[in-house]
Order: sequence, then C-alpha cells, then structure tokens
Amino acid sequence: MIIDCHGHYTTAPKSLETWRNRQIAGIQDSSLMPKVSDLKISDDELRESIASNQLRLMKERGSDLTIFSPRASFMAHHIGDFQISSTWAAICNELCFRVAQLFPDHFIPAAMLPQSPGVDPATSIPELVKCVEQFGNVGINLNPDPSGGHWTSPPLSDRAWYPVYEKMVEYDIPAMVHVSTSCNACFHTTGAHYLNADTTAFMQCLTSDLFTDFPTLRFIIPHGGGAVPYHWGRFRGLAQELKKPLLTEHLLNNIFFDTCVYHQPGIDLLTQVIPVKNILFASEMIGAVRGIDPETGHYFDDTKRYIEASTIVVGDDRHAIYEGNARRVYPRLDAALKAKGL
Repeated sequence: MIIDCHGHYTTAPKSLETWRNRQIAGIQDSSLMPKVSDLKISDDELRESIASNQLRLMKERGSDLTIFSPRASFMAHHIGDFQISSTWAAICNELCFRVAQLFPDHFIPAAMLPQSPGVDPATSIPELVKCVEQFGNVGINLNPDPSGGHWTSPPLSDRAWYPVYEKMVEYDIPAMVHVSTSCNACFHTTGAHYLNADTTAFMQCLTSDLFTDFPTLRFIIPHGGGAVPYHWGRFRGLAQELKKPLLTEHLLNNIFFDTCVYHQPGIDLLTQVIPVKNILFASEMIGAVRGIDPETGHYFDDTKRYIEASTIVVGDDRHAIYEGNARRVYPRLDAALKAKGL
C-alpha cells in the first residue's frame, strides 16, 4: 500500500469559496454574514470534485490512500477573530470527513484547527476532540504562525501550546506543522512562507527541550523539511554549540519529514541525509506545484516517480517510506486499516 500523508481539499466545489468570501465580507458588514446553513454542497458535488481530480491522479500515479485535510491556504487564520476561524474550520473539517465517508478506501481525514492570532491555542481543543471522536481524524494540521507571515505567536516550544500537545498525546495523534496564506508581502505563500515555516519549526524544536516534556509527541514537517536536510550540518553544529544531544536523539524520535520535494536531486538529498525511519511518502497533489516539469515531461508533484527512481531507497526502505512509517506515526490510521484487514 502507498499512503500519501499530505493531501488537501484544494478542489472543493466553488460554492465553498463563495461562502468564505461572504463570511469575510461579513466581518466588515454584519448584514452580509452568511449562515452555515446557507452553504449547501451535495454528495454528488463532492464525488465529482474528487473523482475527476485527486482520485483520478491517485489511480494514475499508483497511490492508494491519502490523509486528507482542508486546503492549507484556505485556513487563513489571520482573517477575522476566533469565532470566524471556528466556524470556518468546522465547515472545512466536515467536508473532508464527508469525502472520507464517500471514498473510505482512498481518503481518511485530518483536521485544521480554529486558530486565531493572539488567542490561546487551547481554544482549538474542542474542534480537535470533535474531529477525532466523531469524524475519526487521524491527525491535525498545526499552524505555528496564525498571523499569516508576521510571526506574532510564541514558538512551538512555549508552554502556551502545551494543552494542545497534551490532547495530542492523549489521542496519540501527530500534527503536520503547516502554515497558511501569507499576508506579508515579503513572503510568497508557497515559495517562501511555507518553506520558512518548515525550517523555523524545526529550529524552534532544536533550541528547546520540548520532547523531554512530551516524549511521545510527533510532528511531521512537510515539504521535505524546508531547508533542514540541505543544511543538516548547520543544525548539527548548532545543536552541538547549544549543548544539546545528537539530533538523532534530540529530535528524530519525534520529528518526521515528507517527500513533497519536486525534483529527483531533492529527494536523493532528503533520503541520503535523513534516516529512512523519519521519511513519509507525500505528494500534496493537487497543490502548490501543478505543472509539468519540462526536464522530465512528468508532473512536478508526481513524487512516487522520484522514490521509484532512487538508487538510495530500495527494498524494505521503500516499503517503510510508502506505508510502514505512516502507520507508525499515525497509530489511528494503522488501527483503521487493521480494522479493514489491511
């Protein structure tokens, strides 16, 4: 089985975006604020949005199951207040749950949280609980920068995050550390902000003793870890100067990386530097980079091709990246698959 740990509902029916635009307009003029009941998306619309897009490509490219969460750029936690984010998160999470119900063999949900700048992260816990207990979510997306590129929140090592971590440990679920849209003109959302955040999150963990307090807490850092694998020597050296343990002991029991790296040399570097046990297969399709690479004639985000072409990842290592590591990092996913005899 090939499990893609990084999928977003980027192809949701247009009516979702229309409703969101009305909600945003309602922040300035309450008379324009839509009701949740105003959004009506049928099962047939959901089927069409998936069958002709993600599911079609999964079948063409040879992946089997996607951990499916709301569109990252749509989270936009910087817009409005906590109530705005709470309503929006609930809508988006329910849609991903419905997709998983319609295509149970191919999708399983992960939740976005209703984060908001300056608001206690603990306010997100009720949505997390609902999604795990009612929707069967196997993980969450955690935004370390709800401000949208201005970084006004405390680092991930700060105790303000601890109530969320305590609930994650209780439910034995990991978090993919994933920012949303940048509203800072200095940082392009997908070309800079995402990769900056990946690198920043790793460094926040490196400089702290977070995993001493939470030895079973697990983070997936997406997009191949941003700059982390490329600068592994820098991070090893910084850890040494800070009198931290070796990174293999300090971070690699708790931090994992996905394969959303869109060229062969990048995947080769990732798999050469980062231990296989810390790498999970992912594509983020249909996502940030959708075009065809003129150098290969294949889609940039067809990441399975890079794993198959690798001379570094062979035999049991390939199985670990495709399936084994995801089942270990997402125990609720593993339990759901075992319940199906898989």
